[in-house]
Amino acid sequence: MNRDVRITQVRITPVAFRDGPLLNAAGIHEPWALRAILELETSDGRVGINETYGDAPMLAVLEQAKAHVLGLSPFELNRMEERLRGSIRREDAPAYTLAPGSDPSRNTAKAISAFEVAMLDLQGQMVNAPVVDLLGGAVRSSVAYSAYLFFKYAEHHGKPYEPDAWGEGISPEQIVAQAKRMIGLYGFQSIKLKGGVFEPAHEVACMQALHEAFPGLPLRLDPNANWSLASSIAAAPALDQVLEYYEDPCPGLDGMAELKKHTRLPLATNMVVTSMAEFRANVQKQAVDVVLSDHHYWGGLRATQQLARMCELWGLGLSMHSNSHLGISLMAMTHVAAAVPNLSYACDTHYPWQDEDIVVGGRIAFSEGAVRVPAKPGLGVEIDRNAMAKLHDQYLHCGIRKRDDLAQMRKYDPSFSGKTPRF
Repeated sequence: MNRDVRITQVRITPVAFRDGPLLNAAGIHEPWALRAILELETSDGRVGINETYGDAPMLAVLEQAKAHVLGLSPFELNRMEERLRGSIRREDAPAYTLAPGSDPSRNTAKAISAFEVAMLDLQGQMVNAPVVDLLGGAVRSSVAYSAYLFFKYAEHHGKPYEPDAWGEGISPEQIVAQAKRMIGLYGFQSIKLKGGVFEPAHEVACMQALHEAFPGLPLRLDPNANWSLASSIAAAPALDQVLEYYEDPCPGLDGMAELKKHTRLPLATNMVVTSMAEFRANVQKQAVDVVLSDHHYWGGLRATQQLARMCELWGLGLSMHSNSHLGISLMAMTHVAAAVPNLSYACDTHYPWQDEDIVVGGRIAFSEGAVRVPAKPGLGVEIDRNAMAKLHDQYLHCGIRKRDDLAQMRKYDPSFSGKTPRF
């Protein structure tokens, strides 16, 4: 191993890929999802890769950060973090955000994560070891993921391309059909439904229908804090009978702490415990029982391991949050999840909703709902240059530079307020 190897080039390529008309508390997904592909080239010709958020604000952060990474050894993760913490402009967080990944106060953590994963990919190539070994070694050979269901329309407003194969998903019968198709394709052994879209009674009915169709299969419901505390309490008795955990039904740690008095279920979150400061507040309030990590905004794979140790110390469950992503992110998630002994639940992934990718060999395979941990050096995946060029061209022509589910929903319903909680 040559310790004189240095990072000599940083390439950032924004890409766009088709995303279904998936409904959520904020509105509806736009036809194109954005990601940024990061490449770090070294003085000896290696290229380390990663994938992160690709909206315009994040691209600006990455451009701001890259000069501070040039010249570093791929092993100088601490120095990289020190430089980025001292150079990236911190922006105040909004009072409330549906998606922590879009929170500008997380800019430094997001940039550190983006470069850390690519540097770990380089390290793995240099020492001929998979990233999971750099994180202490695998405690499981494959990582379980959950079927991630959505209420959805059959096609996008304006028909920018042919409708997806999933069809409409509104009624309990349609949601059960969606689950059967997804489990048939991927073999998932647990199910999550993204809620916060319709009246709680309808979403509870969908969970009851899933419980009847898949007896014994773990179920989760995530209203994304779009139910009031009163609605969350009212729904608890019925959901107590069918759910594995109850994820972010109402806003805020105080709301979740009060809800906890009215349900037998563990309460899970990716919204109110998204930093160590919030983790400390949660321990004090004893509100949330399960933390859904996300290395993209927690600060990277090593920060995720630190979070896992904190969860173990305080007796909290641990799983993993997801947003629309491609195969590079899926592999980074898989490596860190394989290195965490106390991963309590199957992880979330949007991957079944995407039918495009940029990794050599095509889309990542699932077996019985799990992804096998790669044994190849680094992340274990490489970029398909032709595929990335296609998705970059889609970015150039899609017209989207910042995700806005609210504006997209108003194309269907001009009166849609986006106010939360709505129910």
